[in-house]
Amino acid sequence: VSEAGAVVVDVDSLYAVAESLVDAPVVIRGYVTHTCKHSGKRCFLTGEGQQHSIRVEAKGEIGSFDKELVGSQLEVNGILRESRLTEVEIAEMEGNVNEKLAKEEAPTETCEAELANINEMKEWMKAQGKDYYSIYYIDGLNYEKVHN
Repeated sequence: VSEAGAVVVDVDSLYAVAESLVDAPVVIRGYVTHTCKHSGKRCFLTGEGQQHSIRVEAKGEIGSFDKELVGSQLEVNGILRESRLTEVEIAEMEGNVNEKLAKEEAPTETCEAELANINEMKEWMKAQGKDYYSIYYIDGLNYEKVHN
């Protein structure tokens, strides 16, 4: 049961139009790559091309996401939301990672992966001319399995 006027989109094409759909009803189609095993209150979907993934929060009629859904294709009705990381927050994250590296509190590979992620955020902000990094997610209202 999709929301009237909801935009239907695959996870891989969502990011191209996400900015214009914040707080709007969407129907997102993707494959479940992960469900949170303790609470089941969120899952992650990826598209056909597996270029992107998006977090879906269990809201509305969704009690939880069962781990048996991993690998299934779902069509989720929900509302697209945006959370923003500011330049200051990103700089703090970078400082914390560099501190961990200096004190050898975490594996070097972990820190390098986190720093690469932070650099991607900074590059995105520069390319977009923004002073924040957008993180999109879906407040899922209901879903159904897609049977091919």
